[in-house]
Amino acid sequence: MATNPPRAVFVTRESDYELLLARHATREQARFFLESRGQSLASLEARHAERERALHSARAAVSRDWRQTLVRRADLDRFLFGPEDVVVAVGQDGLVANVAKYLSGQPVLGVNPSPDLYDGVLARVPVDRLGRLLLQAAAGDAQLERRTMVEAVLDNGERLLALNEIFVGHRSHQSARYSLDAAGTHEDQSSSGLIVASGTGATGWARSIMEATRQQVSLAVEERAVAYFVREPFPSIATGTTMRCGKLADTRLEITSRMNDGGIIFADGIEQDFIGFDWGRRLRVGPASHALHLVTA
Repeated sequence: MATNPPRAVFVTRESDYELLLARHATREQARFFLESRGQSLASLEARHAERERALHSARAAVSRDWRQTLVRRADLDRFLFGPEDVVVAVGQDGLVANVAKYLSGQPVLGVNPSPDLYDGVLARVPVDRLGRLLLQAAAGDAQLERRTMVEAVLDNGERLLALNEIFVGHRSHQSARYSLDAAGTHEDQSSSGLIVASGTGATGWARSIMEATRQQVSLAVEERAVAYFVREPFPSIATGTTMRCGKLADTRLEITSRMNDGGIIFADGIEQDFIGFDWGRRLRVGPASHALHLVTA
């Protein structure tokens, strides 16, 4: 039986330069806008050119008998990934998180086009090693990190996946009202929202919360567990603050909305892709059944 050759799927997002051109229609209008505010377009053009060179070099590293295609981040929800795909995210670390929820075990390689600008925690494959790693990934011989993801499921079956974290709160970031249930413990709360983070996310937003609150939850990136963190819980006659954080491995966190309007849930910082979370809706959050397969350099 004939099988399809592997396909390299390159994922990018619009650069700051491209977004500026889209807003102002022409390069000259964009230049005038920035210069009238004492800023320069040149640095954005240089970063854009740097990304384009990295993308060109990465695509040139693909074996000639492979297929390849390019997809923008904004089109990921309409793109059909195949089982033979190897995904290459060219950009900042967040791009790997953006693509992770659309995959089902396909290996991912992150290429950092600007090492002096992006940390490269997830995007750490040098372009000069990409060709060999693509072949190893397609053959199942690449070294992988199987990074645990977070899954949130509403009582109506709607589902969100995140590589970093799920946020639950109010869309205006004012006080969110809800109840929490985990491992037999129940509490009504009012706070500025809560996040449920993976080990990957524990180095980002969750890390900031842990540093601010001095409450630490140990979480490895491949550990089959996630952790929740409540942001600024408010004590009152009707709300408590004892359930501030916790680790979820064999249990799920159940959250019931007490917000008449404005309750939302979103994943990995993409607020525009939210799900409504109004009064009475119930959400269960915990480790996802599958992981991101991140190829290590």
